[in-house]
Amino acid sequence: MNEEEVQKKRRDNEEQATEHRAQILGLPYLDTRSFENEMNLVPHFEDMVTVKDMRKDFLIPLARGEGESHYQFLATSSTPQSVIVNLRKRYRDDGETADIFLVSNSSYKVFVNRYDPPKETIYDDIKIAGEGDSETLAAVSQTLNSVATEKVFDYLIDQADKLKASDIHIENLRNVIRVRLRVDGILHPVAELSRDRYRILMGELSSRADLSMAATKPQSGHIQKEISVGGATHLLNIRIETVPTMFGQDAVMRLFNFDESLLNIDLLGISEAEKNNLREVISHPRGLVLMVGPTGSGKSTTLYSILNALNTTDRKIITLEDPIEYSITGIAQVPIHTNDGGSFADGLRSVLRLDPDVVMVGEIRDADTAKTAIQASITGHLVLSSFHANSSSAAFARMVDLIGVNPIFATAIRTVIAQRLVRKLADNKEPYTPDEATKNYIRQVLSDAPAEYQPDFNNLQLYRPVQSPDAPFGYSGRFCLMEQLIVNENIQKFLRGDAATVNADAIETDAKKDGMLSLLQRGIVAALKGETTLEEVNRVI
Repeated sequence: MNEEEVQKKRRDNEEQATEHRAQILGLPYLDTRSFENEMNLVPHFEDMVTVKDMRKDFLIPLARGEGESHYQFLATSSTPQSVIVNLRKRYRDDGETADIFLVSNSSYKVFVNRYDPPKETIYDDIKIAGEGDSETLAAVSQTLNSVATEKVFDYLIDQADKLKASDIHIENLRNVIRVRLRVDGILHPVAELSRDRYRILMGELSSRADLSMAATKPQSGHIQKEISVGGATHLLNIRIETVPTMFGQDAVMRLFNFDESLLNIDLLGISEAEKNNLREVISHPRGLVLMVGPTGSGKSTTLYSILNALNTTDRKIITLEDPIEYSITGIAQVPIHTNDGGSFADGLRSVLRLDPDVVMVGEIRDADTAKTAIQASITGHLVLSSFHANSSSAAFARMVDLIGVNPIFATAIRTVIAQRLVRKLADNKEPYTPDEATKNYIRQVLSDAPAEYQPDFNNLQLYRPVQSPDAPFGYSGRFCLMEQLIVNENIQKFLRGDAATVNADAIETDAKKDGMLSLLQRGIVAALKGETTLEEVNRVI
C-alpha cells in the first residue's frame, strides 16, 4: 500500500468515526471531501465568526441564505457543547436559524486554513554534530522540538535528504529520544528530543506506513515521499523497520533516493576495466551473477544499474524482491513477502513459466533458492542475485557449503562481485608521506598484485581529510570498491571437486594469479590515488 492509499484509508476511517460521533451528539454529519478542492467558490463569512474564535472553538462559518436569516456552521467533536448551545440560542432569539454540522478534524483544518493560512516558518537546517559537539546537538534539538506538530516528520525527512543521509535512526534512551543520521556510512547524532516529540514522530510514521505503535514484535513498512528542491522534485522511497526496546519503539528509516537516470553502470565509480568486465559478463544470454557484501554496501544499486543496462524492448526482465526498493519502467517487479511465508524459490519457479530472459532474485538465502537459481541459469536465463559473504572467494566457499560440490554450479556461475562503499576525500585533501610501518603494510598487501598496481615506494604519498564548511569531516560522498572474481577453468576446479581443498583462501590465491584485485588491494590503490584514506579503507574492509 503506497502513501496515497494509506492516507485515503486513514481519512475514510476518520470520516466513519466522525459520522458515528455525530449520531451520539445528535448533530447532522457532513462529509466535505466532495467540495474541499473547490474552496475558492465558497465565499468568506468572517463577520459570522472571528478567526480567533474559529481557532479557539473549532467552529467554521459555512453559509447563510433564505434572506440571510438561515446560517450554517461546521463544528468538530472538540467544539465545546456550550458554544453550540449558545450559538443556537443567539440566532433563535433573533428570529433566525442556525444549522450546525459535525465534520472531521481533517475537514476543519482545510476550512480554518482558508480563513487563517498557516504562516510559512523557515526553520534552521540540521547540522551534524562532531565528537563532543554539545552546542550543535543542543541547537538542532531545540529546532526539532520547536517545529510545528504537523511538520516535524516531513521536516526530519527533508533535512535527512538534504544531507544525503541513507538512514534516520530514532532511538529510545532512558531519559531522551536520540536522533541519528547515517551520512556516508557513518552514524552522526543530530538531536535529542522530548517524549512528546517522539510520540508525534512515531504517530505520523505509524499512520503513513500502516504500523502499530503498540506492537510487541518487530515490524516492517514502506512509504514514499516527494521531495522538492529548488523547483525540481524527486521521489524518496523509505523502508521502515521498528523494534520494541526497553524504553519504547525504536525505528530506522532507510532512504532510497529514486532517480532512474542514476542507475547506470557508468556512474558506479568503478574503473573502465571493471565496467568492461561487467558488460562482457551480462552480454551472455545465460549464466549466474552474484553480488556479495553486507547490508549498506551498495549491492542493490549495482544490481539495478545492471538491470537498467539490460532493459531493452527485446528482453523480458522480471525481478523478485523483498521489498521492491526502486521502480523501473519496463521491468516486471514481483514483491516476495517472506515475513508472510513467501519464498524466493517458489517465486522463481513461478516466474520462470513466464519465459523471462533476465531474472533478478533479491537474495539467495537457502539451498532451495540456490539450486533453483542455478537450474534457471543453465536453461537459457541470465540470473542476477545477492548473497551474504565478506568476499567473492568466501561466497564460493559458502555456496559449496550450502549446496555441496556441484558441477552444474561450475557451469552456471559467471562472476561473483564483492563490493564496499568508502567515503571519498573532499578536494581540499592534504598529502603526507607515510611512515615505514605503513609502507611495509602497503608493500605486503600489494605483494601479489599485478605490476601495474605496484607504487614507487621511494616516493609514496597518502592523503588525509581537511575539514571545510562544505565537508565538515573532510569527506564528500562515497564511491564503490569492487572485487570481481571472473569464473574460468582455474576457478571451476574448486566447484567441480577437482581441487584438493575448497576454502576461501585457496580460491582467492588462484583468482589473484588470474589478475583479480582483492577488496583490500582495491582500497589501498584508491588511497594511493588520493580518492580516500587508508584509515577509511581499514574501517570499511
